[in-house]
Amino acid sequence: MASLAQQLGGGLRCAPLSTTRLSPKPFAPFPKPNNSASTRIVSAVAISANAQTKERVKLKEIFEEAYERCRTAPMEGVKGTVFNVDANGALVDITAKSSAYLPLREVCIHGIKHVEEAGIVPGLREEFVIIGENEADDSLILSLRQIQYDLAWERCRQLRDEDVVLKGKVIGANKGGVVAVVEGLRGFVPFSQLSTKSTAEELLEKEIPLKFMEVDEEQSRLVLSNRKAMADSQAQLGIGSVVTGTVQSLKPYGAFIDIGGINGLLHVSQISHDRVSDITTVLQPGDTLKVMILSHDRERGRVSLSTKKLEPTPGDMIRNPKLVFEKAEEMAQTFRQRIAQAEAMARADMLRFQPESGLTLNSDAILGPLSSDLPAEGLDLSDIPPAED
Repeated sequence: MASLAQQLGGGLRCAPLSTTRLSPKPFAPFPKPNNSASTRIVSAVAISANAQTKERVKLKEIFEEAYERCRTAPMEGVKGTVFNVDANGALVDITAKSSAYLPLREVCIHGIKHVEEAGIVPGLREEFVIIGENEADDSLILSLRQIQYDLAWERCRQLRDEDVVLKGKVIGANKGGVVAVVEGLRGFVPFSQLSTKSTAEELLEKEIPLKFMEVDEEQSRLVLSNRKAMADSQAQLGIGSVVTGTVQSLKPYGAFIDIGGINGLLHVSQISHDRVSDITTVLQPGDTLKVMILSHDRERGRVSLSTKKLEPTPGDMIRNPKLVFEKAEEMAQTFRQRIAQAEAMARADMLRFQPESGLTLNSDAILGPLSSDLPAEGLDLSDIPPAED
């Protein structure tokens, strides 16, 4: 035992602990910051922010300049291309930093429900006018309606100067007259300038002939006259002329026909050479037909019409009205020639009893001279040119 203890005590040795393994390793120092790199990053961020700020300021200046041009010169246009449409309007590229917007209300001078009704589709390139700015996103507001509005006033001034008769649709009324739309603009027709006896309610949604009395764009004043237009139309109604009309109403004694805003009477006796016992078997309200002017009493405002005189053969208006309308001008020409010949014969009869005129009429209806100044064969009255309308 003792020897074992000696062996353990003397021979059992532990290797000394290495001081290297126990001593802590010194920590590696953090790398020193690269002042030049951080400075470059901060500078880049600052430059980018400054560039965006400058760009935004420049964009704002462009918009303000465009808006000011628009305010001082509203008709200064800008070219643009539509690239997107929706229910409320259209986005337009006007080659600026931001797109512009065309609201639905500014698309057309006429009331529409969608921009496509006015032909506004993606890809359309058009000239617009700037009318304002959207403060929410600094985008510009465009208009086509303003351009059309100015052109409409110019057109109305031209029609006034030319004293032209045009059609206007009645859309409203007030205690002084009716409101009618012409060339896309609303005009006023005083009751004193209406030649029809119809009430304002009866004229709603109907078209009536009109002439311009006053065109004042600055005051937005457009005054029209139906009476002047009707007077001009009536002056053009020559006896024997053929006009197209629409059956307005039927009475036992005949039909009232609208011929360009004038009501004429087609008496039952002037419908056909054959007897018409029931007018409804020949005509119906809304029918379009050709009629000939028989007489025109301008003072009383009465116009007498006929289809009977236009029949190639008696009864065609009942059996084949289409043929009557096809031959209307030809038959009216024959009618006018007969009138001219009758007038010439009447004048010749008057000359027969006036020897001092130096003319005489022989049995062949040849008006000949009593002197040698006229041709020996005389003047042939059988070839009288047709009367002008």
